[in-house]
This record gives sequence, C-alpha cells and structure tokens, in this order.
Amino acid sequence: MNIIATEKAPGAIGPYSQGYEVNGMVFTSGQIPVDPATGNIPEGIAAQAEQSCKNVGEILKAAGSGYDKVVKTTCFLAEIADFAAFNEVYAKYFVSKPARSCVAVKDLPKGVLCEVEAIAVK
Repeated sequence: MNIIATEKAPGAIGPYSQGYEVNGMVFTSGQIPVDPATGNIPEGIAAQAEQSCKNVGEILKAAGSGYDKVVKTTCFLAEIADFAAFNEVYAKYFVSKPARSCVAVKDLPKGVLCEVEAIAVK
C-alpha cells in the first residue's frame, strides 16, 4: 500500500491523502477545481471541470497510471443543470469511457461546482 502525493495537484484540505496505490490499483480522492500553483478556483462549470480533471490526471501520473487506465470515476455536481457542460470537458480527458457515476449534491467543499475521483490500474 503506497500513499500517492504530488505538488502538481492540490493538497488535502482534510484528514485524507490525494490517493493510494494498492495491488496495482490507484484510488484518487475527489479533486475539486483548485489550481495547485495559485490556490485559485476558476469560474464557471467548464473551467472548473477542466481543473478537476487535470488534478485527477496529476495524481494518476504520480502513481504511474493515466487517464487511459481509469476504470471507474465518480463525479459530483452542485447543479445537475451543468451535466451537459461538464460532460463536454470530461469527455476530452476520459476518452476510454470508464464506468461512471455522476450525481448532483447539495454542496461541495469551498463552494465549487464539481468534484471528480477515479479508480485506475497501473
């Protein structure tokens, strides 16, 4: 069991790790759209989806995996009305079309519009 940590994705804002590698599987924590270099959160669902997907990608990369090795994602939206706009961005990153759950929730940390987590193989 290995903890995954990279400065290229936002640090945890609570008592958890960015990700774990266990028996050749990579599990990322949910990634909100915080720019790890500045701490800023972009405005709008498209920009936030882009940053969340990039953050997931950096954790996957640090673990020796990548978007093409993702088998399952879970996506959280603050507004289900953002589903189509979110999907447009998401599809650019997860081309292999992994299994996915996408749900609307009442609130997300820091008031963001989306959060993405992934399970991948190495």
